[in-house]
Amino acid sequence: MSKVRISISLAPEHAERVRAHAERAGMDVSSYMVNAATRQMAEAEAADEVFSGIDALIAKAETRATGYTPADDATELSEGERREVADAMRLVYGDEAEQNPGQVA
Repeated sequence: MSKVRISISLAPEHAERVRAHAERAGMDVSSYMVNAATRQMAEAEAADEVFSGIDALIAKAETRATGYTPADDATELSEGERREVADAMRLVYGDEAEQNPGQVA
């Protein structure tokens, strides 16, 4: 399998740390960097997958909220809107949202 050369520039102190870690892992610097990069990519992809559902909910809520202005107080919310807020609070805060209604962070 052919390989492609990629060049990176590092501060001297970072380069020394990379060399030391690669040596400790029994790898050359190239293999160490490839291993670190592929691991980072796998972790990012896994996080994307885990949070894709909540990202979709947020995008949907933002789309639906376009044009709305904040209510002066919660009594102006309809029963359906109050349920949606309660559901969102439970999603974010779990059972604590029900124990401390009206409190945010």
